[in-house]
Order: sequence, then C-alpha cells, then structure tokens
Amino acid sequence: MRGMATNSFSQKSHGGPARWHTLLPIVYSPFVDCRGYWEEACAHLVEKDDVMARLVARHRGEQLRGSGDAFRTLANAIVGQQISVVAAERIWSRLQSIQQPPGIEALHILETTPAQLRAVGLSGRKVEYLQGIARAFRDGEIDPERWKTMSDDEVRSELIALRGVGPWTADMMLIFYLHRPDVLPLEDIGLINSAARLYGWDTVSALRDQAELWRPWRTVATWYIWRDLDAEPVIY
Repeated sequence: MRGMATNSFSQKSHGGPARWHTLLPIVYSPFVDCRGYWEEACAHLVEKDDVMARLVARHRGEQLRGSGDAFRTLANAIVGQQISVVAAERIWSRLQSIQQPPGIEALHILETTPAQLRAVGLSGRKVEYLQGIARAFRDGEIDPERWKTMSDDEVRSELIALRGVGPWTADMMLIFYLHRPDVLPLEDIGLINSAARLYGWDTVSALRDQAELWRPWRTVATWYIWRDLDAEPVIY
C-alpha cells in the first residue's frame, strides 16, 4: 500500500464469488481499539465474501496494529506518500536514527534542520510538510483528543486542512491511529492492485461496489487485502 491510485487495475487473477446478504446497522464507539471489533468483523466478512474468507483463514491470528502515537502515525504516512513500502521504510529508519533521543516527535522534527531531513531521503516538499504538521501539534492546532468525539468526515476535514495532508493520508490516520472500522482508502494503489489480483477486476468502481458487502467493516477488509500484498504487515 502506498500513495495515490490510478484509475485502472493491474495484476489480474480470479477471485471467488461473493454472497449477498442484508446488512444490519452497527453502533460503535468513535475511538476504539480494533481488538474490540476484529472478531465480529472477521465473522461478517467470512460470511459475505469468499475471497475474504480465504484471506482471513490465511492470516489467522493477525490484525491491524498502529504505533499508538498520533504525530508518529501522521509523519509516517507523509513519508510514505507516493513511494514504495521499501523506500518509505528505508527513509523512516534513517529519520529515526538522526533524532535525539531516538524516536519521532514533533519537537524533534522542529529541532532538526531541513538539510538534515533532506539528507535521509526526504524531498524538500515533504520536509516542509513534516515541519508544518510538527508546528501544528506543538501549537495545539491539532489535538488528537478532540478526534475521539468527531466523525470520520470531521477528522478528515481537520487533517486535510494541513498542508501536505490529502485524503489518502487522512485515511491512514483513521485506520492506523483511530482504528475506525469502516474506512475504504480508494486512493491507495496497493489496495487497488491487490484487489484486482484477488478478484479479477479492471475498474475502481468494482472495488467500491464490492466494498458495500464489507460494511461496516471496510477497514478490516482493506487490511486483509494489504496483508496479502505485503510480506510483513505495515504499521503506521
């Protein structure tokens, strides 16, 4: 998974047919640990979708994990914008190594010079983005505590107001930091290409349509598709 999607699929293969059922409304807390809903979500996906049933069985015992830190998650997502997982991991590792003490925090990023940040492999634009969001966290413009009572769309709007944060990055925050259960990041090229391989699709609209079966657990379905793509689960 990484970056923004194109308008077509690649890497086609045949997936299993889906079974159609009526969805029942689910009420959930706006800020939850995914362990509280993962088992229920998996049961739903296994019942609704044969491809999902295979993925759940293949990766049994695994589930979504995040760093648990809002700034770290957002910074990691910005580093990962529109580059490969391997390249992002390399830059992220270098970035952590130059922080004193080790770790990624807003104040550390602000105390690091733009030249030092570029030296780890970040573009000039991403350096500006990282230092901009670091100032927003330091100055209280961004307060993750507020997100606990906000809807997904409200959180997205607040994040997208930051320079360098688009829909994909906002969705990564909703998934990996807030663990919101029903997020479908349609700009994620890894999701699109892996879904195309699993289901044999050639249009983005096919993914959107199939995802209606996954409601209200589209985050969980997305994670399983990512997991089948990556050798190791990605953590932001």
